[in-house]
Amino acid sequence: MTEIGGTVRLSTLLGNHPGTAALKRGDISSALVEFDHDDVKVTNTGFKPLVREGKYDCGELAIVTFLQAKVYGKPYALMPAVVMSRAQHHTIFYNAARGKLAPGELEGKRVGLRGYPVTTATWVRGILSEEYGVDPDRVRWVTFEDGHLAEYRDPATVARAPAGKEIAQMLLDGELDAAILGDKAPDPRLVPLIPDVADAERKWAERHRTVPVNHFMVIRQSIARTRPEVVKEVYRLLRESRDRLPPGPERDALPFGLEACRRSLDIIVDYALKQRLIPRRFSAEELFDDATRNL
Repeated sequence: MTEIGGTVRLSTLLGNHPGTAALKRGDISSALVEFDHDDVKVTNTGFKPLVREGKYDCGELAIVTFLQAKVYGKPYALMPAVVMSRAQHHTIFYNAARGKLAPGELEGKRVGLRGYPVTTATWVRGILSEEYGVDPDRVRWVTFEDGHLAEYRDPATVARAPAGKEIAQMLLDGELDAAILGDKAPDPRLVPLIPDVADAERKWAERHRTVPVNHFMVIRQSIARTRPEVVKEVYRLLRESRDRLPPGPERDALPFGLEACRRSLDIIVDYALKQRLIPRRFSAEELFDDATRNL
């Protein structure tokens, strides 16, 4: 953080999302806060430098990465500001050309994923367990990179893919039975594992009365403790940018404020605890500090 003439400049990790577009275009400005945006093409590649090196003054961070960062004492405060969320049922795929596979048949199968503790994978494992009776400990997980926290170690059910292998090609070649790939598959033979996926996502959202949250904003604890007015201004700018979206599901999926985030936070904490990604349950209140809890 640097301060010149009363304006605070923050080194920032923030992706190009619908709710952040107005802020990143410069449509919204502040006399108190300016952002020095890092030009990172894929935002999640900035998560490791954030939690391992403390590279940024503020930035977006996947919620499970934050939960682990809190466990390991990393110096960042969570803000109740969601910058990216999405339904998750559609992110796991299988190769339909190699035969039918049902979600409840994953035990004993090889399932690829970028990294074991990533937030999307945590949501998917929780959904598979809750809705299809899958025991994650009975799945043979295959990863392609380490978790974001250097202190974290994968469970014994996780193996690393051979060097040089690519997750989608392994799925096409039959070396994996399914894989968590994200929003889109790179090949038409790869289809969502969960049948009637849009309906499944809608019913999950109706039952839980929330949308799975992915990325929140975080800020250095030292700034939160010494400059709470800066935290409030960052929050205001993010919220105003979100509010530039037209009313509807896209804006509704980006909750701001502790109470708006509570249900989704409680679920992801429960999933992370059951999957042994964190050692104890955190209440929603515990995840924030004095400068961010009541934003």
